[in-house]
Amino acid sequence: MAVPAALLSMICVQGGASIAKRMFPVVGAVATSALRIGISAIILTLINRPKLSQFTRKQWLYCFLYGLGIAAMNLIFYMAIQRIPLGLGVTIEFVGPLFLALALSRKWLDVLWAMLACLGILLIVPWQNDHLDLLGLFLAFLAGAFWALYIIIGGKISKVMKGRDAVTTGMLVAAAIIFPFALWDGAIFHVTPIILLQGLGIAILSSALPFTLDFVALKNIPAKTFSVLTSLHPAFAAFSGLIFLQEQLTPLQWTSIACVVLASMGTTLFSRNEAG
Repeated sequence: MAVPAALLSMICVQGGASIAKRMFPVVGAVATSALRIGISAIILTLINRPKLSQFTRKQWLYCFLYGLGIAAMNLIFYMAIQRIPLGLGVTIEFVGPLFLALALSRKWLDVLWAMLACLGILLIVPWQNDHLDLLGLFLAFLAGAFWALYIIIGGKISKVMKGRDAVTTGMLVAAAIIFPFALWDGAIFHVTPIILLQGLGIAILSSALPFTLDFVALKNIPAKTFSVLTSLHPAFAAFSGLIFLQEQLTPLQWTSIACVVLASMGTTLFSRNEAG
């Protein structure tokens, strides 16, 4: 179930991101991210009811790092796609898992797939665009670094805790980290019942479901395989941005996404054959 879980997670995340981006003009990226993480934490806590008092010091340390990765990855990514198209932001963000795959690689063929994905990332960036938002690109790269941290800690924490306890506690930690930024931003005070309902939808699609599904995937496949498998995110993001946000990409950028997807398929098929 690892590969289907990872694919369903990506569909949920990009659908939720499209809804979130529609909220940016009203409450901004910081408040939207806080709503997503905060509501997700409440939902997961009510469902899973983790026994926090029974956690060891090592488990709490992993939960803190896991929550830090979740909070930073989501907040910084939302700030990035507020400035650049969703498909572009997700593809650039993938540089984190890509370099993680290279660092963990043990076979030359894995490096070949990762290099193909790297080519896709280089092609998608509009280097000759005078109106290129450099801050948006930098934030997308930074979000990718925290995405890699999320993958690494997710693989480690799955070996010392139950999945539901780890995901729920990590989300609680992420909420505690991100809400001070939301209070400082101030837009959270302008949330209406309609926006709160949209935040609930984003929380379910972008956090509660995908982080649980990711945990299932990370528990059953290596972090290297998972990190390159998630290169399908740009394709889902580009189609989601096109359908729901009317964000157009150039033919070269669509080609770059195809490179990334091909790299993901190659890695997944090779790993499956090797396992068989």
